[in-house]
Amino acid sequence: MTQIEIGRLLRAGTTGFIAGCRVSQFTVPAFGEIVRAPLGDSYQVYGLIHDIHIDDDGLVRQLVTSENISDEVLKDNRERRIVPVEMSVLAIGYEQDGKIYHTLPPRPPLSLDVIYLCDDIDVARFAAIGRFGYFRHILGTKDVPVGEVLAAHLAQVARSHGKNGDLWRERATHELISLLRDDYPTLMGVLGALSDVSV
Repeated sequence: MTQIEIGRLLRAGTTGFIAGCRVSQFTVPAFGEIVRAPLGDSYQVYGLIHDIHIDDDGLVRQLVTSENISDEVLKDNRERRIVPVEMSVLAIGYEQDGKIYHTLPPRPPLSLDVIYLCDDIDVARFAAIGRFGYFRHILGTKDVPVGEVLAAHLAQVARSHGKNGDLWRERATHELISLLRDDYPTLMGVLGALSDVSV
């Protein structure tokens, strides 16, 4: 298990959490990737990044109106920035005593808990459990670009499965079709996004 720290928890709830990181750390996490928050006692929460948000501050507001911004000012603003990059994470499961569950976690992470990016082994292990139960969390979330999140996520999981990635993606797509059979507009949006990623 590779330990790639991507940030710390700002706030959390049962269905998801917000993590923050400095701009200089912002080379690792990406939209649609799985992260985990270990909480001790053989318990950790898994989540899916569904939004990355960068707020402005007073200095940035002033700088955007400047005609010439030097490379030094840009570098200083990006490396010493006080306002964090925020990642919105949807809770998709948890692990307790070595067993993974695709249900909402019984308790969320706490403020300032470290958030780690899942490596290929973590991702494949999480996705291989059960019958895609965590898809219902993604599909049931409001105000999330479901098709885009699923396309990015399925691409990550397929990569983590190596030579079996295409088979896993095919099974996942069939499950999504089954789950969305009564929601044609969402199904078409998801399939459209998946086809764009597979090209």
